[in-house]
Amino acid sequence: MRQIVLLTGLAVVLAACTQSAPAPTGLANPASEYCASLGGRTEIRNETGGQVGYCHLPDGSVTEEWALYRARVGQQ
Repeated sequence: MRQIVLLTGLAVVLAACTQSAPAPTGLANPASEYCASLGGRTEIRNETGGQVGYCHLPDGSVTEEWALYRARVGQQ
């Protein structure tokens, strides 16, 4: 009986030490959201400095998302 209690206690202690996965932040990229609001489609490209998002707009033009966001939203 004593062994069962000890094993149960050990199992509880070990279970308390497990790490859970971090919760997602839920924050969207405002430049990507702005692209979508214009009817655009986001494309992520791997470049030398890292990943860069490009917005494919309905008129066929392709613009870097943050440049588009700063140019248009910064004017408001």
